[in-house]
Amino acid sequence: MAETEKVVAKDSKVSVEYTGSFDDGTVFDSLEGRQPIEFTVGNGQVIKGFDDAVVGMKKGEQKKIRITPSEGYGDRDEKLQQQVPRSVFPQEMKLEKGMGFSFRTPQGQVIHATITDASQEAVTVDMNHPLAGKNLLFKLKVVDIN
Repeated sequence: MAETEKVVAKDSKVSVEYTGSFDDGTVFDSLEGRQPIEFTVGNGQVIKGFDDAVVGMKKGEQKKIRITPSEGYGDRDEKLQQQVPRSVFPQEMKLEKGMGFSFRTPQGQVIHATITDASQEAVTVDMNHPLAGKNLLFKLKVVDIN
C-alpha cells in the first residue's frame, strides 16, 4: 500500500499537530512551531475524543473536531474542591490563587491541584483537571502514520 493511502487505525502509531481552543475561541494549547505529539491510537495515551477523531484520517489530512467533557476530561466534580488547613503546606511556601501544585497520596498516586483561594487559616484546592467540564475544539493534522 502506498504511504499516501495509509489510514489511521487502532494501534497505529501517529504523529499529530494540533491547536486546542474553547468555544469562545481562546487557545489553551498549540503545537504550532513545536514537535507533534506521538501516540498509539487506542492505548489511552490521549483523551478518548482525540483518539477517536484521528481514526480513518490519512497522512497530511486536517480536520476540526469538538470534544465534549464526556469524551475529554470529564465533568467537574465539586467534591474535588476542598478547603484544607494552611498548616498542611510548608510554612515558607507562598500560596496564591491560581497556583498549581502536585502531591502524592499514601498509595503513591500523583494528584495535580490548583489553589482557588488562600487565607492565613485555610487554603481551597481544586483537584479537577483544569479542562474538566469544558468543550474542547481541536484543529488536527496527521503528520505521520507508522
